[in-house]
Amino acid sequence: MGIFSRFTDIVNSNINSLLDKAEDPEKMVRLIIQEMEDTLVEVRSASAKTLANKKDISSQITKLDSEAQDWQAKAELAISKDREDLARAALQEKKKCVEHSESLTKELSLIDEQISKLQGEIGQLQEKLADAKARQKTIIMRQKTVSSRLEVKRTLDSSKVDAAMGRFEQYERKIDDLESQVDAYDLGKKTLADEFAELATDDVIDDELAALKKKVQTKNTKAKK
Repeated sequence: MGIFSRFTDIVNSNINSLLDKAEDPEKMVRLIIQEMEDTLVEVRSASAKTLANKKDISSQITKLDSEAQDWQAKAELAISKDREDLARAALQEKKKCVEHSESLTKELSLIDEQISKLQGEIGQLQEKLADAKARQKTIIMRQKTVSSRLEVKRTLDSSKVDAAMGRFEQYERKIDDLESQVDAYDLGKKTLADEFAELATDDVIDDELAALKKKVQTKNTKAKK
């Protein structure tokens, strides 16, 4: 594919459409950017050559115009010297210079038109390149994120997670059994704290019992009287 053919395809392309059709958006956006950058380099090189050609043609036109004026002066000199034959020959040379200059001027006009269009297309390509680069980081980040989410979904939906949770439950039951065995060993055994707690409880009961006896005695005494 030629430079300008590929260049036109890129300028006229829709980046969103290309990305929608891509199986790997990250890879696709890198290829788009690389293609654009390569094309810009080639087109700028071609544009530089065209500008150099324009400068050369302009120089030729200037030279031909100068030669035409010189032949005009020679023709006038020949007429002043009654040398019509030389005047005619000088005018013929002048005519050749003028015709060549006019031909190059037309060519120069076409080159100017091409350069103008090319500069406009280069501007469009630069805009698309900047747009692609601006989206590149976001696209890569989005792809990595969605790939991670997909991997998580696949993991959650697989039987591996259920099997792992089943093993956790088994371990928990084993630990429960071990704790029960430890509690069974301690069952019936009193600690120092338990002994002191019982002493405090006994004191409370004794106080309540004494109060109750006193209350009953008082009641009986009153009943006898």
